[in-house]
Amino acid sequence: MSRTELLALGLLSMFAAGCAREAPPSEPLRAVRTVTVSASEAGGSAEFAAEVRARTETRLSFRVGGKLVQRLVEPGQQVKAGQLLASLDPQDLRLGQDSARAALAAAQSSHALAAADFKRFKELYDQGFIGAAEFERREAAMKSAQAQLDQARAQAAVQGNQAAYSSLRADVAGVVTSVDAEPGMVLAAGAPVLRLAHDGPRDVVFAVPEDQVAAIQALAATPGRFKVRPWGDAQALLPATIREVSAAADPVTRTFQVKADIGSGGSLRLGQTATVVVDLPRTVGVTKLPLSALKEEKGASHVWLVDPATMTVQLQAVDVLGADGNDAVIGAGLSPGQVVVTAGVHVLTPGQKVKFYVDPTLASAATAPTLSPVRVK
Repeated sequence: MSRTELLALGLLSMFAAGCAREAPPSEPLRAVRTVTVSASEAGGSAEFAAEVRARTETRLSFRVGGKLVQRLVEPGQQVKAGQLLASLDPQDLRLGQDSARAALAAAQSSHALAAADFKRFKELYDQGFIGAAEFERREAAMKSAQAQLDQARAQAAVQGNQAAYSSLRADVAGVVTSVDAEPGMVLAAGAPVLRLAHDGPRDVVFAVPEDQVAAIQALAATPGRFKVRPWGDAQALLPATIREVSAAADPVTRTFQVKADIGSGGSLRLGQTATVVVDLPRTVGVTKLPLSALKEEKGASHVWLVDPATMTVQLQAVDVLGADGNDAVIGAGLSPGQVVVTAGVHVLTPGQKVKFYVDPTLASAATAPTLSPVRVK
């Protein structure tokens, strides 16, 4: 073979070797944690974040307008019934009261004069010295003076009340929860000045999603289903009773507000954070799996099933009813005895071969040699 032929044969061999495609590496044999499906009970509890509020909370305001000259309370302060909370500048109101008093005094004088004239003319009428027309005129004047006196008295009473309205007092004992006005502001009648939470019953208020409102209403009829746990005190549980479920959803959060009655509230403070614990009814014959066993794919929940004969995995769609602690409650899709992967579900592929995970600690303990005692002579 000539040198040219040898060179061509070498180049052809190198080209063929370069075009050869290497075989893809086989997938690693993954060790997976598994659990065998069996029927069990589901129940447990649900928890909702809540806030402690007063059963009755009132926005207090002045019945008259004016300039706020002093506010005597601060948020969080305890007040008693009848205690002075704030006051307006009373000068104009006192002038109006003085004017009404003066008008009352004038009406009283006019009435006294008219009454005296009527008495004299009645005597003259009885003696026949005046006619009936004159007597009736004097009687009408006396009645008009009486009406003016009654009007002046009513106006004086109104002005007296107006002057008293310049002082804002607490109707009942309670706690000031917020302040809406500061001294120096000119307020219209009815403008909120502060908010007062009445002493007495307390409510725990929490929000419930739309899909759980019916369940909460159904459980509300069973005593003992609802308890309140104050924030930071896992041991204290106060009994609660559902008092009100909102008829309409919140326009922003689309949740329904629920109020639970806790009586006087014990040591709970207004505005304190708490947790409402709802004891759920127990359901027998359901399947529970760790939440780590679930895989979301195409908007549905799936699990990986292990075929013990071939040691391969396949996806299985399941119907998730809810959660029980750290477990998912499965309603349909699984049968007792099936083997489900509980960890590493996001790295598996259909048909992939796997092996069962063995705890190294248990494996080493099972294979460790047994040491026999040595007899010392």
